[in-house]
Amino acid sequence: MQIHIDNLALLKKKIPNKLKILNDPIYGFIQIPNSLIFDIIEHPYFQRLRRIMQMGFSNLVYPGANHTRFHHAIGCMHLMQKSIRVLRFKQVVISSEEENALCMAILLHDIGHGAFSHALESSIVSGISHEEISLKFMKKLNKEFNGELSLAIEIFEGKSPRKFLGQLISSQLDIDRLDYLKRDSFYTGVTEGNISSDRLIAMMNVKDDALVIEQKGIYSVEKFLIARRLMYWQVYLHKTGIVAENILVNVLKRAKELALNGAELYCSSALNHFLYQQVSATNFTEETLEMFSKLDDYDVLSAIKEWVNHEDKVLSLLSKMIVDRKLLKIEIQHEAFESKYVNKKREKATKKLNISDKEVGFFVFHQEISNQAYDLKTPIYILNKKGKLKDISKASDQLNLQALTIPVVKHFICYPK
Repeated sequence: MQIHIDNLALLKKKIPNKLKILNDPIYGFIQIPNSLIFDIIEHPYFQRLRRIMQMGFSNLVYPGANHTRFHHAIGCMHLMQKSIRVLRFKQVVISSEEENALCMAILLHDIGHGAFSHALESSIVSGISHEEISLKFMKKLNKEFNGELSLAIEIFEGKSPRKFLGQLISSQLDIDRLDYLKRDSFYTGVTEGNISSDRLIAMMNVKDDALVIEQKGIYSVEKFLIARRLMYWQVYLHKTGIVAENILVNVLKRAKELALNGAELYCSSALNHFLYQQVSATNFTEETLEMFSKLDDYDVLSAIKEWVNHEDKVLSLLSKMIVDRKLLKIEIQHEAFESKYVNKKREKATKKLNISDKEVGFFVFHQEISNQAYDLKTPIYILNKKGKLKDISKASDQLNLQALTIPVVKHFICYPK
């Protein structure tokens, strides 16, 4: 009877069930492995990822691409659990502490991404990458969780004496890429990027402390590399996405320029912090980190909607382009654009928009984009039946894999239609 009463008392306390199951449209049910990881997911730092789009303005091209960094991080955790099970089955020793650390490291690998990801790094925050900010978040969480993330941080920084643990987090065939290619392919509808992550994970092994792929998986690796190349040129570096991201960068640059000159701008307190102050790696304090944790896509979009009506012509025109999806025209080619051609576009835009020579740089600009599908400096090794390792570019009978090692550079120019 006493046991029954005690049980009732526990029920009345409503102890939270932290062993949750999430339903993912790609992998189905994903289980949160333990209460520590549940608490990290529940933390406001991580919940912020729900409000950051995985693919920025790609939804202006592919309407379904509205998935978030939160989505991606949970998917990565799921694939990491699968990888650990496969490697243990193949007699690779991974302790429960290492398992937990790997799950936390991959879960938090993108936590430092700002609003609209790379656009923020190129405009209102300078000299610090999202990887460095991710590390700052992880160290802050480590304090809050009494050192429980120490091993995860060591692996994330590539300092673990067990090399393959770091390769699961960051390499040319890491868990991050296995999820984002499959996920981005699914949400954009671009089937060329649909890789077999299950097959690649099933073929994983460890040899000489390095993460390798067994020979039976060679064709899956080939497909993975080609799929990544196709996704970059068809999705990540799509011309409309390039224009939209560069306009956003210029909107934020102009807003910061005006803010530092004392202009009044509508924005949230988090965005205000980064517009009205110079923020760089040298002064990125704990207070800055707290403000960064409150900044997401919603802050930027709500501000841009208001800036459409701002008295500054440049800010207003650029903001309206994004809100109405009336973007700049873009030309892409393999050769650099001649200065004569660029100057002609600048002169035309200056007259058309009635703006100064200094201001025209926000509307006419040229840059280059590049992609290298496979980097020989950090090879993917194939483990043959004799136990020997061979670089995929040499092990493969596909001649085009050699071509994938050469960086492809293209040049673009944007200007008003």
